[in-house]
Amino acid sequence: MSIVFLCISFFFISLVLTYSVKKFAIKKAFLDMPNHRSSHQVPTPYGGGVAIAVSWFVGISYLYGVDELDASLYFALMMGLFVFATSQIDDIFELSVKTRLLVHSFVAILGLYFLGGLHQIDLSFYFVQNQIFTNVFAFFMIVYFINIYNFLDGIDGYGGSEAVFLGLAGFLLFGGSHFLLLVFCVLGFLVFNWQKASIFMGDAGSTLLGYNVAVFALYYQNMGSSILIWIVLFGVFFFDATLTLFRRFKNGENIIHSHKKHAYQRLVQSGYSHQRVVIFAMLINVILFGLVNFISNMFFAFLLSLMLLYIMMKFVDAKKAFV
Repeated sequence: MSIVFLCISFFFISLVLTYSVKKFAIKKAFLDMPNHRSSHQVPTPYGGGVAIAVSWFVGISYLYGVDELDASLYFALMMGLFVFATSQIDDIFELSVKTRLLVHSFVAILGLYFLGGLHQIDLSFYFVQNQIFTNVFAFFMIVYFINIYNFLDGIDGYGGSEAVFLGLAGFLLFGGSHFLLLVFCVLGFLVFNWQKASIFMGDAGSTLLGYNVAVFALYYQNMGSSILIWIVLFGVFFFDATLTLFRRFKNGENIIHSHKKHAYQRLVQSGYSHQRVVIFAMLINVILFGLVNFISNMFFAFLLSLMLLYIMMKFVDAKKAFV
């Protein structure tokens, strides 16, 4: 199967599945009801992550079957099934934070097992090779990425667009049909999720995507490419989530309680449309891609990305202050 036919096929699989899930969610009243944290005003079906997950897992299984996906990467990615299933249950029955974190921790251990652990951390100027440190770091990175992707998926088209960007960036930097597969599995969902969204991804989709990003970062570090590449590429989500978490902790807030203080949420509150916020974020992503593509020293690229993201955050603060 050619890569073009593969991508088109899974785009339509995702498209049809998303439409089917939307109809089912409406029939069964699986609706995301607006609350104090929401950036939408009307009840909206959720569960679009099911379409992404089903098409993604079937797609990577096909790629593995035809020897187009490395076994360690395939089995590590397949552990995302546990993340997806747990989040799908949570979308319906609301599991406790402790239960979700236990599953995420279990998946992080399994993912690291299939990846063979994290061999080293390439900081460009120094290689961290202590296996205890690298694997503890990798464990927390997986858990953190799972959760921050979920935190940042709060407006129409945002989580899906980020996944499309990361998939395209991964393909341009490393090649690999799995990246294009991810792009088209998500695009099928995005057709219905772009402003004004007729279905949401739900935690099942966002946590799975966060897990995938972490696995890509660790796998390609083991293949010799600095882990900083993926941290920079994921910078818009990573920086917003981390700085917001720090600010809330500094303010003495309970950091596990829901809120509307992320940069993207404050831009919406300031009057930006969801679409405008997403386009703004994707433009920043293009610059971040330029940094990792054209600068050979990844630590320098990382520092430049922090400067850029800090400037962008000050811009957001000027639009809507963090209080």
